[in-house]
Amino acid sequence: MLDLFVTGADEYSDKIFVTAGLAGTMQSLGYSTGVYKPVETGAVEKNGFIQSHDLAFVKFVDPYIKTYFSYLLRNKLTPILAAAAEHTVIEKNIILSDFQKIQDVNECLIADGSFGLASPLSKNFLEEDMVKMLDLPLLLVVSAKAANINNILLTINHASETGINMRGAILSNYPQDCDDVNIKLMPRLIEEYTNTKVLGILPEFDRNLNPNDLITEILNGVDVEGVFNLRIAKLQM
Repeated sequence: MLDLFVTGADEYSDKIFVTAGLAGTMQSLGYSTGVYKPVETGAVEKNGFIQSHDLAFVKFVDPYIKTYFSYLLRNKLTPILAAAAEHTVIEKNIILSDFQKIQDVNECLIADGSFGLASPLSKNFLEEDMVKMLDLPLLLVVSAKAANINNILLTINHASETGINMRGAILSNYPQDCDDVNIKLMPRLIEEYTNTKVLGILPEFDRNLNPNDLITEILNGVDVEGVFNLRIAKLQM
């Protein structure tokens, strides 16, 4: 099984492009792939149904990727608040049960987080607790434009100190031509001040992009084998 949890260093990390891009890439390489969204906030109503905006984008990238969720919440708030607004309590046992049901039916399964590791889901249950409960390696997505190095280092080092298996980091929204020293040195600072490797650097995307372009950027800009800790024969050709 090639399982992974993707979280962001901040609310505006644009990690859905990484999640969907990695899923589309693995599906294109011949691995049956699923994306699991334990908790989605900001869900939208369409044709009488509540839908996950992020999972709809995953399907846009590749309709053959299987998608799953446990909680769809309309308010774009921290999960515990979004759930309370709908008189709902996010139950860790439901998330664990849902995850275990789908874990063995996908060769590659990517769980996509909410607002970050410190996001409260319910009482005494943060996103970092969910990562540990699901026992998944963690990929951190960092927006080069929105995040600051202090928060990035704190997030990575805290995750490592609490026993989370840090697989690596990917920088998103990285400008092609950049004179900002804070952005230019971000990959180097991450690797010098943590035990985490930067496994990819990606440009800024929008949701109207061509899915093939996203997959091409993933293949060219990300160490996919490093992300999944697997030697992939098709990438050696």
